[in-house]
Amino acid sequence: MNLSRCTKRLATWFVLLLLVGCTAAAIPGMAIAETAKTGPVYIIPVDQKIETGLGKFMKRGFKEAAKMNAELIILEVNTPGGLVNTAQDIGKMIRESKITTVAYIRGNAASAGSYIALNADKIAMSPGSMIGAAAMVDSTGKRVDDPKLVAAWKSEMASAAESSGRNGSIAEGMADINAVVDMPEIGVKKEKGEIIALSSEQALKVGYADTIASSPEDVVSWMGYSTDDMFLVQHTGSEKVASFLTNPIVMTILLFLGIAGIVIELIVPGFGVPGIIGVAAFVLYFFGNYVAGFAGNETWLLFIVGLILMILEMFVPSFGILGILGAISLIAGVVRAAYDTSHAMLSLGIAFAAAVVVIVIVAILFKERGIWNRFILSESLTKEQGYVPTASKDALLGREGVSVTPLRPAGTALIDDERIDVVTDGEFIPRDTALVVVHVEGARVVVKPK
Repeated sequence: MNLSRCTKRLATWFVLLLLVGCTAAAIPGMAIAETAKTGPVYIIPVDQKIETGLGKFMKRGFKEAAKMNAELIILEVNTPGGLVNTAQDIGKMIRESKITTVAYIRGNAASAGSYIALNADKIAMSPGSMIGAAAMVDSTGKRVDDPKLVAAWKSEMASAAESSGRNGSIAEGMADINAVVDMPEIGVKKEKGEIIALSSEQALKVGYADTIASSPEDVVSWMGYSTDDMFLVQHTGSEKVASFLTNPIVMTILLFLGIAGIVIELIVPGFGVPGIIGVAAFVLYFFGNYVAGFAGNETWLLFIVGLILMILEMFVPSFGILGILGAISLIAGVVRAAYDTSHAMLSLGIAFAAAVVVIVIVAILFKERGIWNRFILSESLTKEQGYVPTASKDALLGREGVSVTPLRPAGTALIDDERIDVVTDGEFIPRDTALVVVHVEGARVVVKPK
């Protein structure tokens, strides 16, 4: 009897364990925790304006991750946007990467930043973050209304969203102010004249975010990877220097120092220091833009040619042609080196105006050393230096004399026992002819027969 009772209990316990196991297998939340996947995880910051420099930095990060056989790349996004063509290049790089990529928006993924995020395999957002507001604007911040450009950009946004299974019409509403988009998940309908910008909670509800996470570590854990093998891709020393040098304020200061230093050295030579500072400032300007990826080798060539032409203008008479060509070459180099033409022109204008003021002040203070003194006769021939001026011959007017040589019409006459170079009005006067002085003009003494 006891044996039978024990057998029944064991059978009951076996059935209960079997039921619990089946239930756990059917309910994901009750599944037995799997061991986190291992492998390198790379964190790449996207925390600046989207321009060529960021593109080069991210390309380096993706190459490094591939070389180290990374299992996961986290793009830590917080950007106001930037150049559309650069964003498109970055988006293509993300799509073509064989490494799973997650865009973790920890601030704003605005404008072209939202396009980059939409190209990732997954999107995670931190509380309070935003994605959207991707309407095209020009360099001055004015909205672009060109239908062809807007249509092309809207299509790019929709394609990026749909590539990861998201509603493409919402992406179109982020890019096109005239689009009408209904988002019943959040009870919002975008009308014409509005632009879509989603908070983290809204993005999660409409499928534009896959999770909300407080840190990159949370994202890595959510993706099922261990946080023990995380690597942050950092900017190199040269990239940090380039980022500083390409700051609009720093660029303006460098252009001011470059223009003022070189011009001061040219018009008030002899110091050396202004010239050195000017050349160094221009070199730093072009170096920063070159490392950042904005400038190519042609900008260095334009700068050097322009500098040489301006120097030649100071020593080779060219009626200003060399100076004008040099200035055009320098301006072209400066503008081409910058990532944004309008910003470069603004910086150049401010720098030029400030430089003119300083140059004028220096020219006034050191006017006795200016290069213009080379073209002004400032010395006089004095008796103290051994120079004897020609005596006035006005006293010879009306005096009489004798021709010592034939006058044809110039020759020599003896007047008051002094040999004088004389000239007639054109007539021939033979030797030993009596003469009288009829006109004196400086050193010219005119005579006629008596």
